Amino acid sequence: MMFIDPHAHMISRVTDDYEAMAASGVVAVIEPAFWLGQPRTHVGTYIDYLSSILGFERFRAAQFGIRHYCTIGLNSKEANNEPLAEAVMDILPQFVLKEGVVAIGEIGYDEQTELEDRYFRLQLDLAKEVDLPVMIHTPHRDKKRGTTRSMDVCEEHGIDPSMVIVDHNNEETVREVLDRGYWAAFSIYPSTKMGNARMVDILLEYGGERIIVDSACDWGISDPLGVAKTAQLALEKGIPKEQVELVCYRNALNAYGQSGQMNESDWLDPPSIDQRTLFEGNSILRGGREPVIKNATNDDTNTDLLIE
Repeated sequence: MMFIDPHAHMISRVTDDYEAMAASGVVAVIEPAFWLGQPRTHVGTYIDYLSSILGFERFRAAQFGIRHYCTIGLNSKEANNEPLAEAVMDILPQFVLKEGVVAIGEIGYDEQTELEDRYFRLQLDLAKEVDLPVMIHTPHRDKKRGTTRSMDVCEEHGIDPSMVIVDHNNEETVREVLDRGYWAAFSIYPSTKMGNARMVDILLEYGGERIIVDSACDWGISDPLGVAKTAQLALEKGIPKEQVELVCYRNALNAYGQSGQMNESDWLDPPSIDQRTLFEGNSILRGGREPVIKNATNDDTNTDLLIE
């Protein structure tokens, strides 16, 4: 099976993760703009960060045969730093229409403050202006109220629910999100948020329509193989393969494909892999390691060189 991980903070992961994800069947990842743990203090750091997930990270994923996309936005946590938030809003239009941007996000609420609400609304207006989907970050605390509020605000701004992916759902939010016509995404985190077994129980109850599974892997304790492991457990529990494909592949493609930036042909007809390629003079290779060189347009194994 092929998988899409539509929420993966790969800038904080190592190349071993890309290799493992590719081996598990992941063909594409979406990297949402995120906070770094250490609070940013200047808009210049945001510019460099957004440039990195649009540039070097896209290059790095391709070296392992994975297509990389991203979402652009001011995260809810840093929306509470008003001078920074104002400066970031000024530069976001420079990034949202760049190649590989599939949504505005992840945006929404953290502590549900007035400033978070202000910048959430401004970014919804930006998404509407440039006709991009929206990735919603639902709060870790008071999640049900924050999820309902997020959808209410989207509707106040005239955003079609089919253009909104509400992420970090759980058992208390999923029914309302689906009933209101939104995409319901679930982050598979070890011990927190939504584990594999809980996710499978939700699939058994709700089916696969408009449900999306992601790993949300980041710089904390998290698992970049969350999507593949959930798919495997779902199959073991008797969930039909077609439904597993929906939640671990097809729904993400349909939701984020509305951007016009993400197409199945991107990985069904991929470019060649040549790890000798440089990005701004930089290589992923270290210590004399032999490069992987694979001609994607030729199935003759004599012309492909894959050195582990």
